[in-house]
Amino acid sequence: MEYAVEMLNITKDFPGIRANDNVTVRLKKGSIHALLGENGAGKSTLMSILFGLYQPSEGTIRINGKEVVITDPNVATELGIGMVHQHFKLVECFTVTENIILGMEPTKNGMVDLKTARRQIVDLSKKYGLQIDPDAKISEITVGMQQRVEILKMLYRNADILIFDEPTAVLTPQEIEDLIMIMRNLIQEGKSILLITHKLKEIKEVADECSVLRRGKYIGTVNVKDTTEQQMADMMVGRNVNFNVEKGPAHPGNVVLDVAHINVKNAKGILGIKDVSLQVRSGEILGIAGIDGNGQEELVYGITGLSKIESGSVKFGSHDVTHKSIKEHYEAGMGYVPEDRHKHGLILDFALKENFIIHHYQRPPFAKNGILQPKEIDDYAKRLIDEFDVRSGNGSETLTRSMSGGNQQKAIIAREIDRSPDLLIVVQPTRGLDVGAIEYIHKRIVEERDNGKAILLVSFELDEILALSDRIAVLFDGQITGELKAAETNEKELGLYMSGSKRKEVSDHD
Repeated sequence: MEYAVEMLNITKDFPGIRANDNVTVRLKKGSIHALLGENGAGKSTLMSILFGLYQPSEGTIRINGKEVVITDPNVATELGIGMVHQHFKLVECFTVTENIILGMEPTKNGMVDLKTARRQIVDLSKKYGLQIDPDAKISEITVGMQQRVEILKMLYRNADILIFDEPTAVLTPQEIEDLIMIMRNLIQEGKSILLITHKLKEIKEVADECSVLRRGKYIGTVNVKDTTEQQMADMMVGRNVNFNVEKGPAHPGNVVLDVAHINVKNAKGILGIKDVSLQVRSGEILGIAGIDGNGQEELVYGITGLSKIESGSVKFGSHDVTHKSIKEHYEAGMGYVPEDRHKHGLILDFALKENFIIHHYQRPPFAKNGILQPKEIDDYAKRLIDEFDVRSGNGSETLTRSMSGGNQQKAIIAREIDRSPDLLIVVQPTRGLDVGAIEYIHKRIVEERDNGKAILLVSFELDEILALSDRIAVLFDGQITGELKAAETNEKELGLYMSGSKRKEVSDHD
């Protein structure tokens, strides 16, 4: 059997934590090998070792049968290894072409030869079905397109071994289908792929083999064809995982969120939300379904105070917050789990405990007479870390930037749910989380509902919308095309509303 990559008995120690403990993974040439594990199981660390970002404490690496020492990413590139990171490494104000050639610029008469580079990129893009505009600025293209730029960066450097770190965490369902097609094209062209993920459906769809890590240890490798999603989930978490959301019927009470005829502009200054009205009552979950880019962001930004409302009104109970500051929204009883955890959820260069108290650091018990109380803050952080299983190398002192994406997500959810606000707005709450964590977060969201809180859920995962919501409002082109009871609809019907081919008169909230 020919292996493109053999990582044998790899151990990696960081101060106070063993991220990889005697792990062996072998990637067969011309195949897709998935690496599955919970948040913080050591998957990204292992792949960062292969890409030369870290050095192993013990163990050996072989590429195409030859033992190698990968001291940095330049060595990895020379060996034909490329990596698409979970958080992309692109220069926003550069074009696609400029990003791809960065560090490997072709020159002609002492000048950067953009023309030749552009031609090469267009050829590569066609060959692998990437359909990218070489002249577009990164700041103007979608996340899915940015990911394709990262893939082209690897191909431009002649990589044969491609590492994808959580590639679908930020993609819409349609973009995920496209990416799976792209991966298949890459394999047909003789590439070999290592895929870090915890989406079992995608592993079943695209991978040949799957190795499972749990808390840094190697659990086993399975042939994907012969293994069920349930078996892989149980291997990953170490117990039986329940895929179903357990919830009784809702008992809606008073209106907590009342949105009436709002109009909100998008980043381009055009109306992204047009005359939208909706209500969420205490003790119920209203799910917002829709294909990404149909006004979800503008709706949430309008309700949370991140964007100005052009006309219409937003009320939390008796508080009119239409033109109030974000701080006033929080004080009126709002909790918010944002879609972009780096931009709106966390201050990455703060310690984890500082992020936990960010909304109320100036109040008792965290402050007394304007002075912070370290013991109270530490105790609070420790409780949240234990309760929500937030894994970090150095406990509450960990720099938030150094945590895995999934654990950053858990930290935001812990902070917002623990405050138990009257209105909880959750956008993509389980993005980048493993099945064990998803099960727990879903349970906590349902508990908040049962405690009489109003919950507005925005998710692009239709099965999540159907499993959690009591009612579902569908957004298409900035308007609500339908409002349905979750128990009386299905993915197919929602799909018709989401594409705008079916509309229903929505009750007016005057």
